[in-house]
Amino acid sequence: RHHLRKLGDLVAEDHAQRLRSGEKDSAALRLSCLRRVIHEQQGYTGDSEQYDDLQNANMIRVIERRRGLPVALGILYIVAARRCGWQVEGLSFPGHFLLRIEMDGERLIIDPFRAGAEMDAAALRGLLKSIAGEKAELSHQFYAPVPTRDILIRLQNNLKKRLIEQEEYAQAVIVVEAMEALAPAEYRALFDKGVLYAKLGQKGQAMKAIQDYIGRTPDARDRQQAQGILQQISLLPD
Repeated sequence: RHHLRKLGDLVAEDHAQRLRSGEKDSAALRLSCLRRVIHEQQGYTGDSEQYDDLQNANMIRVIERRRGLPVALGILYIVAARRCGWQVEGLSFPGHFLLRIEMDGERLIIDPFRAGAEMDAAALRGLLKSIAGEKAELSHQFYAPVPTRDILIRLQNNLKKRLIEQEEYAQAVIVVEAMEALAPAEYRALFDKGVLYAKLGQKGQAMKAIQDYIGRTPDARDRQQAQGILQQISLLPD
């Protein structure tokens, strides 16, 4: 928390100094201040060499190592910018977390993973195709702002995914429980928790989580799928 406050204060100081020197305030200037503090002064960078390293999704380790995933670095931008009172939002771009900085109608889309690089339409199209295939095309929905709660859930999802890949199911349960605390209405976490408990051999807790999920999901097809999972879990030894 101290470090995050410090980032915001350093950005505000740099911004004020540049205004005093005669630079005109703009979204571009604010982005420049964020880049200077986060990447040049503090040394943050996207970890392209070990992208799937679990540490890249853990905010404490991101701060200690100065490297992380797009969403983790994006959170640093958001916290610092909002501490200055600036308008910045995460975007629902598929597969890669991006930000938008706005001021007086000026809008800049940036990639926090690549040192705050500005993303024009051509760059966004190229990024999308690299993620979703050559037939993918840009859509207005990719520019919709993401609520703060959803950004935190996205970070937790990255943690959960990597823990499951490493078969660290007990730790993954802890992450899912954190997701429930962040978003109590997110009933889909119950399904994940049920499956994870089953992998840990905790049959009773697994069945309860899946039953709770069935009781809360509004989709009939999802309920049917969960009933099948519940039946499989019931056949596990006690």
